[in-house]
Amino acid sequence: QVQLVESGGGLVQPGGSLGLSCAASGNILMIYDMAWYRQAAEKQRELVASITRTGNTNYADSVKGRFTISRDNTKNTVYLQMNSLEPADTAVYYCNHKILLRGSIRQNEYWGQGTQVTVSS
Repeated sequence: QVQLVESGGGLVQPGGSLGLSCAASGNILMIYDMAWYRQAAEKQRELVASITRTGNTNYADSVKGRFTISRDNTKNTVYLQMNSLEPADTAVYYCNHKILLRGSIRQNEYWGQGTQVTVSS
């Protein structure tokens, strides 16, 4: 019923920049919170940034001042602009949407397939 498609991952040198996007499609009535998580090798998945439908944002301390989350409600898409990347940012990044489907009475949580970001010289 819902598909989240991520794009934009890859290999970048320390200090470089990379942008991610995640587009949702399907039988969607409304998307509430959107977020990016990441999971590094042998570590637990952690919240990177989140954004409400009205644009209020929240960031992990480790990315404040370097990453920017944004969204386009007309395109059901969330973005993550990552600047001043560090090797510690290397991880698989996942988008997460809280979505209310047409005909449903409560929102559910959906995940993207994940995209690898590698920061290395």
